[in-house]
Amino acid sequence: MSNDAVLYCENLGRTYRDGNRLVSVLDGVQLCLQAGEKIAVVGASGSGKSTLLNLLGGLDEPSAGRVLMRGQDLATLSERERCRWRNRHLGFVYQFHHLLPEFDARENVAMPLLIGGIGRSAAWQQAAEVLEQVGMGHRLKHRPGQLSGGERQRVAIARALVTTPDCVLMDEPTGNLDPESAAQVLALIDSLSAGKTAFVVVTHDPHIARRMDRTLELVLGALREQAREPA
Repeated sequence: MSNDAVLYCENLGRTYRDGNRLVSVLDGVQLCLQAGEKIAVVGASGSGKSTLLNLLGGLDEPSAGRVLMRGQDLATLSERERCRWRNRHLGFVYQFHHLLPEFDARENVAMPLLIGGIGRSAAWQQAAEVLEQVGMGHRLKHRPGQLSGGERQRVAIARALVTTPDCVLMDEPTGNLDPESAAQVLALIDSLSAGKTAFVVVTHDPHIARRMDRTLELVLGALREQAREPA
């Protein structure tokens, strides 16, 4: 493992019990992600991409192998410690936004900062700045029910980015966005990766995959690096 790896996993496996049989979803996954690196993870539906993200983010525990975030084995932490570690080092963007309906856009985005102990005034200012970057600066006071699906997704992306985490895990982040909004998000990813934030992006969109530094395909439970197409 490289000493400056942001995220590293070795021999990662995950099996589930289905009645009397064990079903292997991931088997022997190897991954090393450096600061500022952007990788795309592609694969057929049901191949285990979301399971992989959950393991990388410490939301699920592997059946085999281990995941290290900045050298820390997440499985050795208590649930409370894992939550604190995720708040400091990780951002998540899910297929479905999971915004809190009773809070407006700025409050939703500020939540990770408030949980991390930042004062309300500073948290709101940082949240407003990131919302502006994803084209939502004019919707700060709108609650999720007042936003379109694409707008809610942009708020969720802002929430993942507001702490400037070491690594951001994204599950189809632009699936509900129009081309202009998707372009804004990709530009923001480029900007943050230049500032050393790493990204793991699960996507079915070949255009997004080409924008990443590497593309890894999940096949039969293992990650295989795809050759880059010539420019």
